[in-house]
Amino acid sequence: MTDLLPLDEPFDRVSVLLPLPLDVAYDYKADPALELARGDVVEVPLGQRRMVGVVLGPGGDDAVAPERLRAVFRRLDVPRLPRTVIDLVEWTAAWTLAPRGNVVRMAISTPSAFEPPAPVVVHTAGPQEDWTGQARLTPARRRVLSVLSDGPALEQKDLAREAGVGPSVIKGMIDCGMVAPHTVAQPAPFETPDATRDGPTLSGEQQAAAETLRAKVDAHAFSVTAVDGITGSGKTEVYFEAIAAALTAGRQALVLLPEIALSAEWLERFADRFGVEPAVWHSDLKPKVRRETWRAVAEGSVRVLVGARSALFLPFAELGLIVIDEEHESAYKQEDGVAYHARDMAVVRARLEGIPIALVSATLSLETVENVRQGRYGAVHLTARPGSATLPEVALIDLRKHAPERGTFLSPPLVEAVQRTLDEGEQAMLFLNRRGYAPLTLCRTCGHRLECPNCTAWLVEHRLLGRLVCHHCGLSARLPKQCPSCEAEDSFVASGPGVERLAEEVLVRFPDARFQLASSDTLTGPDKAADFVRSVRAREVDIIIGTQVVAKGHNFPWLTLVGVVDADLGLAGGDLRASERTYQLLHQVSGRAGRAERPGRVLLQTHAPETPVMQALAAGDRESFLQSEIDQRKAAGMPPYGRLAGIVISAPDADRADAAARMVARAAPRLNGVTILGPAPAPITMLRGRHRRRLLVKAGRQVNVQQVLRDWLAPIKLETSVRLQVDVDPYSFM
Repeated sequence: MTDLLPLDEPFDRVSVLLPLPLDVAYDYKADPALELARGDVVEVPLGQRRMVGVVLGPGGDDAVAPERLRAVFRRLDVPRLPRTVIDLVEWTAAWTLAPRGNVVRMAISTPSAFEPPAPVVVHTAGPQEDWTGQARLTPARRRVLSVLSDGPALEQKDLAREAGVGPSVIKGMIDCGMVAPHTVAQPAPFETPDATRDGPTLSGEQQAAAETLRAKVDAHAFSVTAVDGITGSGKTEVYFEAIAAALTAGRQALVLLPEIALSAEWLERFADRFGVEPAVWHSDLKPKVRRETWRAVAEGSVRVLVGARSALFLPFAELGLIVIDEEHESAYKQEDGVAYHARDMAVVRARLEGIPIALVSATLSLETVENVRQGRYGAVHLTARPGSATLPEVALIDLRKHAPERGTFLSPPLVEAVQRTLDEGEQAMLFLNRRGYAPLTLCRTCGHRLECPNCTAWLVEHRLLGRLVCHHCGLSARLPKQCPSCEAEDSFVASGPGVERLAEEVLVRFPDARFQLASSDTLTGPDKAADFVRSVRAREVDIIIGTQVVAKGHNFPWLTLVGVVDADLGLAGGDLRASERTYQLLHQVSGRAGRAERPGRVLLQTHAPETPVMQALAAGDRESFLQSEIDQRKAAGMPPYGRLAGIVISAPDADRADAAARMVARAAPRLNGVTILGPAPAPITMLRGRHRRRLLVKAGRQVNVQQVLRDWLAPIKLETSVRLQVDVDPYSFM
């Protein structure tokens, strides 16, 4: 593909991709004076609307006569999207089978950034010789002149506030020459990190790993390196050296993190190393910051950005390094809309850019492990914690032998360990990956369970909010006074623990301990996450009661005990990655203990201590667990040793969903090496008011499953109320 469009007569039309759920691009007339090129952001007509789209190249729809084409209104005053971003859009759409318009929407997600920022107008005192006859010195005007004589030039709103006057006073003074406005350039919103600052002293192992990554950056070529390090081994400091190398080479760097809550401590460490904080990108950004960040990335003034998965589609023009921290995290897989995996698409972008990418984790995904074993990826290994810190001791508590007291959830050995930790002036964490007060609320009279009316999911009680919440669609409701089934009053009882219920037990057992809940309900943004980290480090908290948001990335020197309340929780269900995810999560949360000179201890409460996951955690034997998982996946032909795709069909009512699913199934191809399972009700049969049916496509590694799906699904015409979504290599089976 050429970057610039030929501007001679035969090419007076351009192909424009619009952010709509369509795969086709539309042709428009192109005024040669606009000098349009691939990646230009343009405004075009569509029906009665004006829409923003992206130029893909010369128009090619010969079915539309030139005289019927509508003209591009204008090229927006924003840097052209880099060729690699457009290529990534098309590659992602082809891999996920999503319409290209849905993918390009992620690349131009901030329309307010497409207009240049308004100029900044500041004010100074005007020379007296320029004052007109209306320049009377009232008390208010004297205050304005006093402010300007004692300080710098100010914007109008700041000047009015400092002088204690209204905007009309300032305007009148401008009209009569007493105040002079001046237009100045917008200040740069982001400071440049200093790559020359000294970082912490690295161990020999860290230094060797850092040198490997620096060499990859200096080579200016595509490579993938797995940074495989135990928890607390200093992986972040190692890849900071690679970021420094990218900055020294005049290139930009992108770091992806799976959770916003992880960014608080990370930003502090970055600022310690480079003198300033990086730019940040996530869904909670205020519109003004989002606009400034998008444009600054495109203009190149952002040199390092840390963000959530959507940051992958930002228009970096000089990208020199990508880092995927906690690369194993399932949060990198987007489930709704375009079902893409940010880790995998980041590797694609690195290849398109011709730059290195580092995949970082203490528990590498099986996909990455296999790519390292096959030689497709390189690897560096960090096997020790710096200084005197050591890995914690991990022990299993068999709940069949050490059952908690009736109505409680902490076993006697865990209670004793927490008390001993508190007595020694250290901190403990109780980990339970379940938000709210209780996962199930049922009527003690008839057994009726409160279910979401929009989803086939139980309502979760959040007692702190005084609400029942659906964790799938977000529905929130008060606990009913009467059972809707038997009409018994005040008959509902909580079943099972969530972190809020666990907090009640902590309050009873350890009344003098200061505890803090840490979940996505309480750490609702970077600021609250930063406050949480500060309070734990300041030893204002004795017991952390947390979900997976505290399982990784945090370094608390006084935290020496981690108790996992329900280690078996993630093993239920039919998810092919259930064991792998459970191992990763429990290994990560275990790694929070003993990260300084005080040794750590981890206690896992389990009903199944004999499972490979629990045995591997207790023995610290990752390799035996991985081999067990590899053997099972190979035997079943499951990823990464086979191909898998999900097809979910949904409709407003069950009959339409069933009819559409049967029609899709009847059209299924019969091919060697391809097995099609279903249709069957999805595990969550109804979601957000839509009934769901699922088919699974299982194939060998050699099968082009995308082509199979295209050939199968393209001819099928469904009712407008029926939706069909494809998920290549699904991570969620709900």
